This record gives sequence, structure tokens and C-alpha cells, in this order.
Amino acid sequence: MVAPVSDRGFGPARHAELALLLEVAGTPKPGNVDRRRDLSDLHFEHFLTGAVGSAAGLELAESGAPVGEAFEEAVAGMSRQGGGNTQFGCLLLLVPLVRAAADDDRDLTPAGATDVVESTTVADAVGFYRAFEHVDVAVGDVPEDAPDLDVRRGGDAADALRDRGVTLSDVMDLSADRDANAREWTGGFARTFRAAETILADDGPVTDRVARAFLDLLAEEPDTLVATNHGEAVARDVMARAADVSDLSEAEELAEAFVAEGINPGTTADIACAATFVALERGVPL
Repeated sequence: MVAPVSDRGFGPARHAELALLLEVAGTPKPGNVDRRRDLSDLHFEHFLTGAVGSAAGLELAESGAPVGEAFEEAVAGMSRQGGGNTQFGCLLLLVPLVRAAADDDRDLTPAGATDVVESTTVADAVGFYRAFEHVDVAVGDVPEDAPDLDVRRGGDAADALRDRGVTLSDVMDLSADRDANAREWTGGFARTFRAAETILADDGPVTDRVARAFLDLLAEEPDTLVATNHGEAVARDVMARAADVSDLSEAEELAEAFVAEGINPGTTADIACAATFVALERGVPL
């Protein structure tokens, strides 16, 4: 019997890097890059390179470095490939989870992850904003009462963040009504941990388990990247179409259709990646 990865000396940073690799290798994941499908501007190799490039930032998170610093370093490393933004959202979820998993005073649970979130500072928020200078990220509308907090300002928003005393947790609160990754931060990573349990309870190759977990997540609620790019009605239609798929064979046709239609449920892939990390930490066998 093969020992779980967690019994063979892999720490949280390596598990996070492995989760990035396993997530993009899972197929089919309708609308997203996987080992069988590229998008016009994003290719499988870009994601592999981005995963490896993020390692230094993930190691910072494991070492106890501030969340914002570790996240910016991970994004900077991820960006060193030709495709652009491959895994910004994945890293946004992974960095606090790695911190929780590595911290002797916390554990990898919703409570432990929430403790990391609630301990973030204004400096962490500045690091988060600076990460937007490394890659182009699709974002929704800026809150009307906080135009100076537009993340697209990058480091130029640092003074506004300091003047307002806005922590990274506060930034996620501001975004939670329109961004599913921010809702993970503010909601104890609820979908992440549920999907991790699905991956652990499933059988077969981990890449197949990840693909099935992705489909379950996509059928569960509208993908917020799709909503940002195409509107809420399209996001709900994507959710309904995913719910009609009963297995991975049927998902192949949906994958081809979404690529042809330019539908990219990237936020759902982010949560599937974070769930893969949790499953690896909890001993899913490879």
C-alpha cells in the first residue's frame, strides 16, 4: 500500500504547489485549461510554470511571513510565464490555508483559517494590492463609497489603505458580496472544506476526483468570474448546465462548448484547487 503524501515528508508549501499542479491536470473542467485543453491565450504549460514559480511565496507563508508579503511573492513568481494570470485566485486562497496548516498555534480547519484571516493587517492589504501590479486580474465594480480602494491602483492605493486603516480581512469583506473567493475568506473557507471532503471520500485518480469536485462546485452556485465577464444571467446558465452533467464523460462535451463560447469559470477552479490542498494535507493518497 502506498503511503499518503503527508506521510512522506511533504509540508504545506509543497502540498500547495502540488495542488496547483493537480488542479490544472484534472480533466475535464469545463471552460478551464486542463491537460487536454488550452485557451487561446492561456496554455497548460503556463499553469505548470506558474505553479512552480509560486513556490517561494508559498514557502514564505509556511515560514510564518505576513500573508500579504507571501501572497505578493507567490503572485510575482507565478507571473513569470508567458500566459499572464494563471493562478492569482488559487494563491489568494492557498496562502492563508498554508499559514493555518503550518502554524503550531492553529490548525487546518475553518476556525484555524478564520484566525489567519482575522489576524491580517493593513500591511497585508498593501501587499495584496501590490500583487495586482504583476498580472492583469478581472475585477468587478469598485464600491461607490471607496473609489480610492480600487485594486487596479496597485501600490498606489497604499496611502488610502493606511489612512482608512483597512486590513486585508476588511478588503475581503468589501468584496464578499460579488466575489466567491472573498466569501471563502469571510466564511471560514466553507466551500473549500466541503469540497475537500468530497475529494477524500471519492475514489480513483486524484485528478479525476478534482474534476468531479469542480463540477459539483460549478453546479452549486454561479461562478463569479463568469458573472464579472458575462453577467449574472450567463453565470446562472453555466451553473444549470453543469448541474445537468452526470459524469466526466458527459462533461467532455460541456468543456468543448464552454471553450467555444469563451466561458471561463475560473473562480470555481480556484476553490477546487484550495480543496485539493486541504485533501492533500488530510492524506488523500497519490
